[in-house]
Formats: sequence, structure tokens, C-alpha cells
Amino acid sequence: MRWLRKKRVLLLLFLGFIVLIFFNSAWLSLFYPIYYKEEIRYHAKNNGIDPFIVAAIIKVETNYKSGAQSKKGALGVMQIMPDTANWVIAKAGLPDTSLDQVQNEIGTNIEIGTWYLKSLSEQFDGNAIAMIAAYNAGPTNVKNWIKSGKWDGRLETSKNIPFGETRHYVQRVTHYYKQYSDIYDEF
Repeated sequence: MRWLRKKRVLLLLFLGFIVLIFFNSAWLSLFYPIYYKEEIRYHAKNNGIDPFIVAAIIKVETNYKSGAQSKKGALGVMQIMPDTANWVIAKAGLPDTSLDQVQNEIGTNIEIGTWYLKSLSEQFDGNAIAMIAAYNAGPTNVKNWIKSGKWDGRLETSKNIPFGETRHYVQRVTHYYKQYSDIYDEF
């Protein structure tokens, strides 16, 4: 009888521990860390972009690996194409910025990436899902999809995005965005 009572106590303790874990999401930050918080917070705020979206894009693009360069030539943690970086540098008035800085300096890369996201957000009237898709596929493609009715710019219909890579990209970025938003009370 005593042995059975010990089992019950252990079972209750175990169940209590499980409940505590699932109702306290702070431990999840170990599985979903956010690096470069200061840079993301600063540049996201300056450009009116949700910092959790920036963090999710960086997570999907490079998993926070600095100095990255893709096979297609995209640079840095936010994987900015050189032509896009040069366009942003000219439009944002950053004349002393080089592509080497875009690739290797976290702050510079995030500054250019968030400025570009602001531009995309404006082009898509604040539609964050279309903005994320355009970050991957380019604004012209996304505008054409929406104009032709192939996709309506909503997450719920992201299965209709014509490019498989972009469809998967939108789903991954929004997944990480939701995780970050649920886990972290503030940025």
C-alpha cells in the first residue's frame, strides 16, 4: 500500500511539472533564441517594422549566421541581393556603405534589410504576408500574383503562391514569427 502511495505522489509531481512547463513558455526561449536583439530592435523601430518579423526572416534566411553569402549572391544575415542593397543604399541615403559591410556587418545588414521591408510594406499597404512573400520572390512577382488573382496576399491562401520556394518561405517565416510572439512578451 505504501509503495502505491509513493507512485501516486510521484505521478502527481510529474504531472505538475509537465503542466508547469506547458503553461510557462519562458523555457521555450531556449529553443527559439533571438540574436542581435539590439540591432533588430533599433532598426525595426526606425523603419516601423515589427521586430519579430525581422527576427523570423533572419532565422529562416541564415539562422543568425553572420557573413553569409548564398549561392545566388545574397549577403549577410538578412540575405540581401547586391542589386537590392545598392538600390536601398541609394534611396536611403547611405553613400558610405559598401557591399562588404552589407555582408559582414550585422547592423548595416539589418539596417538595409529593415529599410527594404519598410519599402515593401508601403508597396503592399501594410500587408505583412505579401511583404514577406515579396522579400523572397520580389515585389513585381507578388504584385502580378495579386493582380491576376493567383494569390490574394493572405496567409490562409498561401498554398496558392505560384513559387514553391516562396510558399514555403512565407509559411516558415510566419511560423517563427508566431513562436517568437508567443514566447517573448516584448522585444
